[in-house]
Amino acid sequence: MAGNAVPYLYIRLRRRARMPQGATIRLGDVAQMIAEPDMERKLRELVLHRHRPQDGNKLLLDMMLIVRKVKELFPDVQIEQFGEPHVLIETEERKRKANPVAIALVWLLLFIGSGLAIMNFHADVSMLEVHRRIYELITGRRAEYPLLLQIPYSLGIGIGMVLFFNHLFKKKFNEEPSPLEVEMFMYQESVNQFIITDEYRKIHDRQLRGDAP
Repeated sequence: MAGNAVPYLYIRLRRRARMPQGATIRLGDVAQMIAEPDMERKLRELVLHRHRPQDGNKLLLDMMLIVRKVKELFPDVQIEQFGEPHVLIETEERKRKANPVAIALVWLLLFIGSGLAIMNFHADVSMLEVHRRIYELITGRRAEYPLLLQIPYSLGIGIGMVLFFNHLFKKKFNEEPSPLEVEMFMYQESVNQFIITDEYRKIHDRQLRGDAP
């Protein structure tokens, strides 16, 4: 660092980060940063928090905490922050191997449930009678089981579901998110916003009580 130039730190926090339970959370784990090479190396190893059982599996690290920690290490640094003012830490246990029997049971349950839902819908709208009537209008003959309509219709339901959800097993047809993915994303965003608001409330309560962060 030449002369008496003020050192700068440009930092952007991640929105979310996953860490194992009991992990030591360092600045490099939760942020992107640009600084002088020597300073950046030290900042990446800067300990922000050591996860404790009482922290639960959700933990919010606020930018004010990070600024305080950085200033303790480099008092003269000028911090320029971009993006989110906090990072949500999710702690998780070591992943266990999936039980193939449980997967098969869940798959079977979903298969039967979705099949029953489709069958009940068709019964409610009298789909068989509709097919009979359409077949009669087209051919002039009435058939008890108009397979000429029923077979393509059944195949079309399956193909339509695959195209609608943009998935065939693990394969995606394009980069566009499926409606299910969008709904899951919106749900996760709502959950994260609730957690962040609740964590800020807890931080405020601790500050009022004078507890250590």
